Amino acid sequence: MDFLQWKNNNNNNNKPPNINLHQTLAKIQTQCTDFLQTLSKPLHHHRQTLETLICHAKTTLSSLNCPSIPIQNQGLWARIGAPQPQHRFDIALSFDAIEERLAGVGVYVLSNSADEFVLVSGVPSKKTLGLICFAREDAQTMLDHMRSVSKGMGPKSMVVKIALDKVIQLKLEGVSFRMIPEPAQVQNALKVKEQAGLSNDEGFFGVPVFQSQSLFLKAEDKRYRPYFFRKEDLENSLKRAAEQQKQLNPAFRQGDIQVATFEEVLKGMKGKSTSKWDDVVFIPPGFDVTAGLPQNKANG
Repeated sequence: MDFLQWKNNNNNNNKPPNINLHQTLAKIQTQCTDFLQTLSKPLHHHRQTLETLICHAKTTLSSLNCPSIPIQNQGLWARIGAPQPQHRFDIALSFDAIEERLAGVGVYVLSNSADEFVLVSGVPSKKTLGLICFAREDAQTMLDHMRSVSKGMGPKSMVVKIALDKVIQLKLEGVSFRMIPEPAQVQNALKVKEQAGLSNDEGFFGVPVFQSQSLFLKAEDKRYRPYFFRKEDLENSLKRAAEQQKQLNPAFRQGDIQVATFEEVLKGMKGKSTSKWDDVVFIPPGFDVTAGLPQNKANG
């Protein structure tokens, strides 16, 4: 069984304590709906695996911690309607284009008193693990428990919010990770799969993102498909758009809401053929895409 030790870069003379993986994350398993069972097995239902986060010990949050950039809704409005045929070239999106679409989405990491990532190392695997949470509450739960089992987690250790595009930058710099989704959204994803007649026997792997076949955004002459990290935000957007455009709420239609994994979408955006993903934008939790919706364009 692998054990964990804290990555402590400021004091190389003191050997960090070895911490059993299950002991360290026991409280997280209880309060965050069993995020992991072991590092070597896939997680089922509403548990989320942790993938190795490989980075230098001196990687500081000062280069990563930037305010979340909200999506500008000026000139951007939501519509309900069937997607129109559109020719797309099979070319990969540039990194800048992907980064721009992720800039408004915040995730949470742990930092120590030196503004460094809190990392744990596997023994004997030598792999370094980092935890990226979509919910502040999950990150805070981990921080509280880590403080209780490691002296290296002092009172100045904290939960830090960073923009998701910065996480993608880390990925390009050789950082490998898998993010921990909100347990409630994993449950929502399982319900969507069940409503679509799909089996939930193998659970749900990855960070769920939700979209509707009926909702799209329009900015100038381009149409975008919004992907939501929270199903409730998508449902609220559909409801408001339907009310403002005096149409039947499409959320009532069976199968209108679909779920995918963020990892799958991101992989598609990076691939050689992006015909399926080149019109995707990610909506930060709590963001209202119907703000400023022009009612006179309901049928436009």
